[in-house]
Amino acid sequence: MSKVSNVLLAIVLIGFVAYKIYKLPKFSDGDDLESFSATLIDGSTLDSDDLKGSIVLLDFWGSWCGPCRKESPDLVSLHKDYHGKTFKSAKQFEIVSVAIETNEARWKAAIQKDQLHWKNHIVQLDRFSSPIAKQFGVKEIPTKYLINEAGTIIGVNQSFEEIRQYLDAQI
Repeated sequence: MSKVSNVLLAIVLIGFVAYKIYKLPKFSDGDDLESFSATLIDGSTLDSDDLKGSIVLLDFWGSWCGPCRKESPDLVSLHKDYHGKTFKSAKQFEIVSVAIETNEARWKAAIQKDQLHWKNHIVQLDRFSSPIAKQFGVKEIPTKYLINEAGTIIGVNQSFEEIRQYLDAQI
């Protein structure tokens, strides 16, 4: 390979690594959940401090996001299997869905079509410029944070199997 090819390859690799680092969520395992407040789909207000004592899956998604929509059955299954269960040290399991959107009607239609029947649905119509997306450093979706009852992040972008293993260990 010529020197020019080597330099170009190095530039591409550095760019790829920098892009991957840029896309990482802001928080990682062991970080405490930062407080936030938002309006839910029913018009009520959710204050994140009200979630303390519960195990929470904070799910950033979009109605326009194919990989997000593909995960909907897994989210529905998690909610069905663990919401209302008794846990050792947590009062319950909650899913909080934060939609990164520009169209509220499409968001509501996706919730109905995918049967996302939990109460904690938040929409932010500024996509990745929305306050909660910025606060959590969300630059791509789906992004998930699993948060324990003390408000500590215990998993970022875990597989559904890993989430289930954690929840099962808490029952």
